[in-house]
Order: sequence, then C-alpha cells, then structure tokens
Amino acid sequence: MPNDLPIRKIIHVDMDAFYASVAQLDNPDLIGKAIAVGGGGSRGVISAASYEARKFGVKSAMSGRLALKLCPELIFVKTDFDRYKDISQKVRAIFYDYTDLVEPLSLDEAYLDVTENKKGNPSASLLAQDIRTRIKAEVGLTASAGISINKFIAKVASDCNKPNGQKTVNPEEVLQFLEDLDIRKFYGVGKVTAEKMYQKGIFTGKDLKSKSLEYLDNHFGKSGTYYYHVVRGIHNSEVKPNRIRKSLAAERTFSENLSSEIFMLEKLNHIAEEVAKRLSKSKVSGKTVTLKIKYSDFSLQTRSKTLPYFISEKAIILETTKDLLYQEKLNNSVRLLGISLSNLNTEDHRKKSTEVKEKPVSVQLRFEF
Repeated sequence: MPNDLPIRKIIHVDMDAFYASVAQLDNPDLIGKAIAVGGGGSRGVISAASYEARKFGVKSAMSGRLALKLCPELIFVKTDFDRYKDISQKVRAIFYDYTDLVEPLSLDEAYLDVTENKKGNPSASLLAQDIRTRIKAEVGLTASAGISINKFIAKVASDCNKPNGQKTVNPEEVLQFLEDLDIRKFYGVGKVTAEKMYQKGIFTGKDLKSKSLEYLDNHFGKSGTYYYHVVRGIHNSEVKPNRIRKSLAAERTFSENLSSEIFMLEKLNHIAEEVAKRLSKSKVSGKTVTLKIKYSDFSLQTRSKTLPYFISEKAIILETTKDLLYQEKLNNSVRLLGISLSNLNTEDHRKKSTEVKEKPVSVQLRFEF
C-alpha cells in the first residue's frame, strides 16, 4: 500500500458572529443584546445575527419580519462592509505572523497551514490558541478554531466549541471523530442531500462509511467519491494562499415585488453596471452570465448562458441578461434579481485529473499534534 499521504497541520479560524460582533464592538450599548445585521424594513433579509438573537431562532438569510416575530426585542443594525474589510485585514495580518500559507474563505474565516511555521512551534493547537488570544487583544473580537490533519476536518472542528473556543482532532482521533459525526455536520452536505441520505439510512459518518464507493457514486453522482474519501480522513486539498476567484456577482432585493419585465430591465441595468464596475476593479472578465431570480414565494431560479469569448463590458452583460430574462415565462412576481459572471479568465483551464486515489491514513495517524 502507498504510504505517502501528505502530512499537514491545518488550522481553520472562524470569527464568531462576525458582522454582529463588529457592530457590538463599535457600539458597546449593543453588547449582550439580540441584534441582526441587515433585515430592516418590511422586506429586508438578515445577513447575520448575534448569539443572543440566535437563541430565539434568528439566523442569516431570514426575513427581518419573521426574525422580529421570533424575537420582538431584536435590534436591527446596518451593514458596513468597509468596516468589516478593515477588521478582516487586521485579523489576516495576525495570521501572516505565523505562516504565509493562509487561504481566506471570506472576510471572517481562513485556513492556515502551520506544518512549518514562523514561530517554530510544533504544536498546532498552541498556535491556534495564541492566534485567538492575539485577535481578542489586538482587534477586540473572539474567534473559534479547528485543528486537524486536513482542511475538511479542521473546518468541521471549528464549529464544535463556538463561540470563543477551539477543538483539536488529533491524528489518532480522526477516524472515530468522523464516524460519530452527524451527517448534517459534514461540510458539503446540504439540507437536500441530508434528507436523501436519511432516506437511505445514512445518519452518521459510520453509516456513510459502511457504503461502498460504487453505491455512493450511483446515488450521489460525482459527490459520491468525495463522501467516500472524506469519511475515511482522506482530503488532500492544500491550503492555497492565492485563491482564484471563480465568479463575481451583484444582486438587489426590491421593496416591492416586480411583475413587469420592463421594470426588471431597469433594475438589471443598475445591477449590470455594478457587476461591470467590480470586474473592472478586479481586472477580470468572464464567459458565463447567470441571471438569478428569487420569486415572491422565495423559490429560486437561475438561467445561464456561456459566450464563446470573455466579456466585462456592461452593455454585453446587460444584453445577455436580457436574453436570459425573456428565455422563458416568469413563474411569479419577483423580489430579487442578481447577475453573476463566472468561467473567469483568472481560472486555470488546464486539464486536471479528477481521479482521487484511495490512500491509507496510517502516516497521518502517527503524526504528533
């Protein structure tokens, strides 16, 4: 059997209720109170909720109206992305004091590969603790962390002791940790997939592990191979310090539902302009235009078209979006429209092998943490 599985020490750092915590940091009167970022007005949608609000069932992507029913004392605050970016940059500066192998996933979370680190500390757990202590002291916010042998397990572990905690899944604990894990906790298993797994008697990692590769491929398509390997502790994705942007988008939620395509085109004109600005700022272009439509009943539909050439100009984006809008009849009145451009020229289009080789985890299981 091959014995060359990559040996890594990975930390996943996740800021606690980031947007809401920033609001409480900037306004101490909000500390300890149930707050929601965004969601104001009759049609607003919540971007984030404080832990105090979450106790009432308030969560992101929920309408402000419903959130207020669940938590009558809820306080709404406006989003401030400039402030979030500023805080995020300060947190990342701390990460780079430990390693150059930092892969940001968003403004509030990142992977760090500390297998070899600038502190010369062999303990990934102690490094994570030090990083979290510094974030609190220098930025004023709390963060949670997960530490393990690969990105998948580290991300799952970071959610175990939230908020303001961390969990290390040592190499010798990996297989048992994954077997005991609720299938809903597996990163990449959404609500629909979880329901499908339940129907097939898969409730935990142990249940998932009992299924053959052929069975998982037959029932879950390309994702089957992924599930087969991650439940066995095999996830070879490296921490990539220069993550390649795969898409760029803008969207708008409207104060009143739209039922006329004429009014929608007016809104799409502004959205296309915003997308073009972002493309220009990022110095990228793309081939695939996607129109996102959220109806008044909250059902979602996307329509896409791939062009034979890269585009970034507003006029072409809008014209392509217009074709997509008239592609078929709308199902209902519309509450949200969005435009995204993917298949960007930043992506590496070289042919890559999708074959995942099954390898033993014996080397990683001997690795000291």
